[in-house]
Amino acid sequence: MSQTAPTSPNYTPNNTSTNRCGVTMSASVEGNAIANVMSKKPGVTITRFPAIVRIDGEKMLEFDMDEIADALGKERDEYGVYDFEIETSTHYGRQVRLDNKVLLFANPEDAAEYLGFDNKHA
Repeated sequence: MSQTAPTSPNYTPNNTSTNRCGVTMSASVEGNAIANVMSKKPGVTITRFPAIVRIDGEKMLEFDMDEIADALGKERDEYGVYDFEIETSTHYGRQVRLDNKVLLFANPEDAAEYLGFDNKHA
């Protein structure tokens, strides 16, 4: 027999787009350094918890591995996209990984040019 969880009388679902994207990272040396780098960018919100850091942004987030390497005191080729992925617990938004950057888009259509889709003829 299937059962459904009771719903809260105060909960109203909202399916409206938030136009936001983000990541959850461990609150490690690297995660905190990434949060510090991103905190200087417009439209970015950092929320710190004891074990994790949330980095949320409006429309798009750009994580530049060179900026992160500099913040960690490493050479620019010593911190890459793979290292970034290790620190990331989860993300929301359309993720695009480039050689030296990770981009997150709130709207998947905004990532089309990086993914080889042509929106002009849709």
